[in-house]
Amino acid sequence: MTTARVLFLSTLLILGALTGAALHAETSAKSDLKVGFVPGPYIDEFKVGVAPELEKKGYRVRYVEFSTGLEANNAVFKGEIDANVMQHTIFLNSYNERQQTDLVGIVHVPTPPMGLYSKKHPVGSPIKPGSTVAVPNDPVNLQRALWILRDLGLVEIRDSKPVDVSELDVIKNPGGIKIVPLEAAQAPRALDDVDFAAIQGNFAIYSGLKLTNAFALEKMTTPYINVVAVKQANAGSPWAQDIVAGYKSQTFKTTILSDRFYDGFTLPDYLKR
Repeated sequence: MTTARVLFLSTLLILGALTGAALHAETSAKSDLKVGFVPGPYIDEFKVGVAPELEKKGYRVRYVEFSTGLEANNAVFKGEIDANVMQHTIFLNSYNERQQTDLVGIVHVPTPPMGLYSKKHPVGSPIKPGSTVAVPNDPVNLQRALWILRDLGLVEIRDSKPVDVSELDVIKNPGGIKIVPLEAAQAPRALDDVDFAAIQGNFAIYSGLKLTNAFALEKMTTPYINVVAVKQANAGSPWAQDIVAGYKSQTFKTTILSDRFYDGFTLPDYLKR
């Protein structure tokens, strides 16, 4: 084989390798990542602990804020954003069931528990018969609120699928607690009008409430720890796995564990000391 032919073939191999590397780079890393959030601590967690890791890998993160979880999920399903951070697995499964969609969680995130709060009664005082209690009006989070009331000995409830829960599932209410369903995001403002409100952790923190000032906090289990949600087809994509790696990075761990703001949050296993 002539020297010229060897050089020609070598050049082709090098060009092929470079082209393959370029194609891999294009498919493994998007230039932009659009991530959605609702009011709460999740956007700040992401900005200070995850985004720096993604930016090191060449991503430009774009933040999109929504007022409701339904809007944030619809945006992921329609491809308007790549991922969202605002819901637990039970809520996500309920959304998929009702909307016939296929969103999945790819990593758990630090999550403040739902709590029972009051502006009218000091923490530690008894909850009197006939008290009004605002609760979320969506079935999944209504169930969580009813569990808090149950654990305080105020009501008894029947076992129901999360998607089917309503106020009718309260089967015993000896103190005549008045349950007032409303949109979850409105609960903090309702504190001026009701005795108590069961408020999701993200909305409580967003409104300036402290977990340490709750009458009671839910006993949060893994299915109720929030997740990063993406379309199922994207779950194994390089960019989705880079988001997972960002949450599991030392940068994120240091950020969360060194900030007293996150005291009282339920932490994923990868963040436990």
